[in-house]
Amino acid sequence: MNLRAIRAIYIYEMKRFMRTLMESLLSPVISTTLYFVVFGSAIGSRIDQVEGVSYGAFIVPGLIMLTVMTQAISNASFGIYFPKFIGTIYELLSAPVNFLEIVLGYVGAAATKSLLIGVVILITSGFFVEIDVLHPAAMLGFLVLTCLSFSLFGFIIGIWAENFQQLQIIPLLVITPLVFLGGSFYSISMLPEAWQTVSYFNPVVYLISGFRWSFFGQADVPVGLSLLAIAAFTGICLLIVWLIFKTGYRIKS
Repeated sequence: MNLRAIRAIYIYEMKRFMRTLMESLLSPVISTTLYFVVFGSAIGSRIDQVEGVSYGAFIVPGLIMLTVMTQAISNASFGIYFPKFIGTIYELLSAPVNFLEIVLGYVGAAATKSLLIGVVILITSGFFVEIDVLHPAAMLGFLVLTCLSFSLFGFIIGIWAENFQQLQIIPLLVITPLVFLGGSFYSISMLPEAWQTVSYFNPVVYLISGFRWSFFGQADVPVGLSLLAIAAFTGICLLIVWLIFKTGYRIKS
């Protein structure tokens, strides 16, 4: 394992993040504030509690997951796409660095960035509502796993994309709708029975449900299923990344 190569890629990506630190952190703070103004105040004034939890506190896990997923994908996809775009990826591929070390460097940096942003949103939320985390270790575990898995997914998108527009297609047209329809701002139990059944086919439901359980001890689906879902998603992403480097798909041509 070439730890020096992993460290070099990781530090380079983190320095790029640090150069735009204020913009990177200010944006989620503003977004979180707006969500609380719109959902917490406007809707929260009409919905007192959801499953015994104040509505303002109830939406916090969904807000964190929404931002963490999109940020992890965005950071990882751009991180690997840009070297493809300017041609420096060939220098990386010709260096004595294997695919695992490349993935660890880029995905590790993207996961770190999204984790920091998730923590910032959690702190920001504390200024609007009182938050008690019943299972802090589980909360951190779900957050880290989500950051890693969606950074892997973003890495795949960055390899697949042939232009900057394609980098945004899946996050905007697939991930964001799935998160909004995955119980971010409501409980699945509030839906009619037919729509509850449909919601269970949404993989994001399991991630948000498990993460919300770590806060309030309540979940729409069993926690074991949530862990299984995120483990399966991570495994599938790892397999796809391995196949990409094995075949050279869109990186050697």
